[in-house]
Amino acid sequence: MNLLMVMMGTLAASADTASFVAAQPIWPQGREAEVNVYAGFRAIVQAPEKGPVVLRATGATVYRIFVNGAFVGYGPARAGKGFYRVDEIDITGNLKPGANVVAFEVAGYNSNSYYHLDDDSFLQAEVLSDGKVLAATGSAEAPFEAHILTERVQKVQRYSFQRPASEVYDLVPGFDAWRSDPAVKVEAVACAAQPGGGLLPRRVSMPRYDVRQPLMQIAAGGIETGQPVEKPWKDRSLTGIGPKLAGFPENELVRIPSLELQGFRSMPSTMEPLAVDADNTVVFAGNTYASFDFGTNLTGFPGAKITVRKPTRLFFTFDEILLDNDVSFKRMGSVNIVDLKLPEGEYTFEAFEPYTMRYMKLINLEGECTVEAISLREYVNSEAQEAQFSCSDPRMNRIFEAARETYRQNAVDVFTDCPSRERAGWLCDSFFTARVAFDLSGHTRMEHNFIENYLVPARFEHLPEGMLPMCYPCDHPDGVYIPNWALWFVVQLQEYAERSGDRATVDALKPRVMALFDYFKKYKNEDGLIEKLDSWVFVEWSKAAGYVQDVSYPSNMLYAGALEAAGRLYNMPDLLQEAKGVRDTVLRQSFDGKFFVDNAVRKDGKLEI
Repeated sequence: MNLLMVMMGTLAASADTASFVAAQPIWPQGREAEVNVYAGFRAIVQAPEKGPVVLRATGATVYRIFVNGAFVGYGPARAGKGFYRVDEIDITGNLKPGANVVAFEVAGYNSNSYYHLDDDSFLQAEVLSDGKVLAATGSAEAPFEAHILTERVQKVQRYSFQRPASEVYDLVPGFDAWRSDPAVKVEAVACAAQPGGGLLPRRVSMPRYDVRQPLMQIAAGGIETGQPVEKPWKDRSLTGIGPKLAGFPENELVRIPSLELQGFRSMPSTMEPLAVDADNTVVFAGNTYASFDFGTNLTGFPGAKITVRKPTRLFFTFDEILLDNDVSFKRMGSVNIVDLKLPEGEYTFEAFEPYTMRYMKLINLEGECTVEAISLREYVNSEAQEAQFSCSDPRMNRIFEAARETYRQNAVDVFTDCPSRERAGWLCDSFFTARVAFDLSGHTRMEHNFIENYLVPARFEHLPEGMLPMCYPCDHPDGVYIPNWALWFVVQLQEYAERSGDRATVDALKPRVMALFDYFKKYKNEDGLIEKLDSWVFVEWSKAAGYVQDVSYPSNMLYAGALEAAGRLYNMPDLLQEAKGVRDTVLRQSFDGKFFVDNAVRKDGKLEI
């Protein structure tokens, strides 16, 4: 409780705060804990004579926002358990005279993942003009009306072990009209107030949402269905559903796109690659496909305009590379598929979740349709262009731009290890990305958020006392952690202090850092080294990962670095002295003057190198 009080005091003293005037957290009654519920919230707002008009929102799990049918935002930025970051968007330019529709589509996942916390679902939103509340969730006078968006199929397989539900839709023409037309009626449902949580500012800039189109159509042809599948591919996100991985068991799933697409074979393309224009129109008969190249890896929301002449099953599949000149939707242990069932009519569709791709393959298994305006709405950092670099070597220029591209896709609200399969805020990765963030953007606001997320929870469920999650914000109900990664947090914290000058956050984290070192005390051996660490002892993705017991010298090197970092941060000479002792012992035991041995094994009570 003392730690929580210190943290809350720090937050209260912060100059940037977040609050609502009238909005309350709400959700369709009785469904707040249900897995993969997709809900719509709509308010009809009369445009004031003069602006500005501001929209504030937060919620669980994730939402996208429309004003009069136009996309205006996606969020919220992620925060630590029990806290929620508030988006604030000026929507003045999206309004027209008279009645305006402000709409939210909210996915309440209620699934543990590396991408989002498993929280009860809610939306908290309000529209303000000059201090006056024009609409607010939970308001009796100017409410947001809620309904269930049944077009997204609820009982589907997870996208991956690390991310929640995949996207499967049964659409009908006009499915999205409620987002733009006040006259369209919806089947409103009663909502109940939810607990919500503490409010934090978004702090980081809103992302860029530039709409990109493919540069080339690279393949097209027919499909042979009914091919025998000797051993169907079933990722652990499908087979491992149970108490520790939330989702629906296989026998409850309504549609399983990864299995549906394993019994077909694409015929080799006979077309020459051709550049596409803004329309990039493709006419699909049944059992046909077409593949496109965006020119570089991009992250965002794939979409298209679709005209259906005969009921259609259309699949968006995608990947970052080609295997045997084809898109493999399962290469990364992910279900890289968006599945659409479409009766006759016209549709403008855009996926709800961000995905990563260079190549997109559209597959039409049945019916006839025309697909045009194929696109990807980017979901990337908006400040990655602040730094400029140019030199006489074009290879160096390409490397810099590749680094910038990597950063902007992995730094939307927290630092992530990849923008695709996981979208997880991993420690260790963050140590290096945080350096780049300062170089490219010139500030530490995103790093502040990343570190603050580790500060605000009262405790980390399912982990031993003092241990920090290997990636966060997310849940670890299986109890797995990487002790090394917690040490990287301390090393990064020292650099953060130097970059930011933010002593308040650093000082507030001292109890958490000291609790981490208390955790390691029980592993210290007679030489002062940590030995026989539990859970996932990890050095790197190489053979070194196989030599981590009983005494891992790389782990002890990092332990010494963390002790030294904390000693300097908090002016604690005893930690500096301990760091020197660990360093000297590692050198004495593992270094022969040319080579560091990975580990030592305990045999008959003695360590053997």
